[in-house]
Amino acid sequence: MSRDTRLLIAGQAARGLGYGFTAVVLGSLLAAKGVGALRAGVLLATIIGGSALTSLVVGAYGDRFGRRRSYGLFFVGVGLAGAVVATGPPLWLLFVVAATGTLSTDVVDNGAATTLEQVMLAAEDAGTGRVYGWYNAAGAAFGALGALGAALVGMMQSSAVVHAWLFVALVPVGLVGAMCALGLSGAVEASEAGRTASTRGRERSKLGQSRGVVHRLAALFSVDAAGGGLVTTGFLSYYLSERYGVSLAALGWLFFAVSAMQAVSVLAAPVIARRVGLVPTMVGTHLPSNVLLASMAFAPTFWVAVVLFLARTTLSQMDVPTRQALVMKVTTPPERTAAAAVTNAARYSVRPFAPLLGGILQQVSLGAPLLVAGVVKGGYDLALWRWARHLPTLGTARSASTSHSVGLDEGEHP
Repeated sequence: MSRDTRLLIAGQAARGLGYGFTAVVLGSLLAAKGVGALRAGVLLATIIGGSALTSLVVGAYGDRFGRRRSYGLFFVGVGLAGAVVATGPPLWLLFVVAATGTLSTDVVDNGAATTLEQVMLAAEDAGTGRVYGWYNAAGAAFGALGALGAALVGMMQSSAVVHAWLFVALVPVGLVGAMCALGLSGAVEASEAGRTASTRGRERSKLGQSRGVVHRLAALFSVDAAGGGLVTTGFLSYYLSERYGVSLAALGWLFFAVSAMQAVSVLAAPVIARRVGLVPTMVGTHLPSNVLLASMAFAPTFWVAVVLFLARTTLSQMDVPTRQALVMKVTTPPERTAAAAVTNAARYSVRPFAPLLGGILQQVSLGAPLLVAGVVKGGYDLALWRWARHLPTLGTARSASTSHSVGLDEGEHP
């Protein structure tokens, strides 16, 4: 790996460590403060909406402003957000911080930083999934350490009270990420042609020949994200606390195991994809994981829920590096920042509504969001498989390699 790739993976690892810790703490903090399901859903929706907005801003202006500069600025924001939340602010200020896109409801986020990292990594690996496997594994592995930290904090506490000051953990994360951004070379920046295109007003998005493919993928990814928004780490932490009365320590250990398993699975995904293709890997692992997710709604005890959750985790994240590699594979280099922003923002644009719906569903049954999420995400898998059978290859010179990588028949065209 190049030095830039190692720095980007380090940035992802730092963010995973911080978010792995705070995503677990967030759900427990809301439950401990007596925040109702509906208000908790609104706050989680605000966090997700902020991530979508910042991702779109980066997609529109990131190349012109500078990818390294945008990346460093984001991490400064993470550190400031952690410092503000750590003071135990009133709920309205917490909503303001949530809207900045610098917090996350999950261990691995899909906001502005992911958009930038995804396109900057394409300088070394634009479609095989190899680098994206290591990149996502780093996020999951350090996210596991973050969740482990939450477990240890829970074990050391003399009471069940969860304190806001724990969010101070995001301050060093912001500092480390900013240092990683400073160390990146000019090779990760957009080409001169890309920067020129970004100043042309209507052509700012830079989506050209791949526009149709990217928009279709974005639409499909948004369906998956709508289901995923119902079952974020923050929600699951809240749900398990409310339904089974488990402690922060128990949740920390659980999400440590979940993230550790995710790290292994995302490393396995590119190996499988090289044999069967990107799309078959995505669908073949994601669909059964969603059946297990829906089954969690009927778990009679915490330990049954844990078994189903861990079984689901072995498969659920294999579509992440393959999905990122797929977007880079089906787009040309000048389009990649916009493509990453559009697909990531599409995922995050619909997710704010999911926690709101989850809060409403929980008025009927506490586990209803799990069932609905499994059905919606399973529908996405089937739709992706059906549409991908007709996914075009881009250019005759790359037909063979693209068809093999994506897992489609050669000779298909738009």
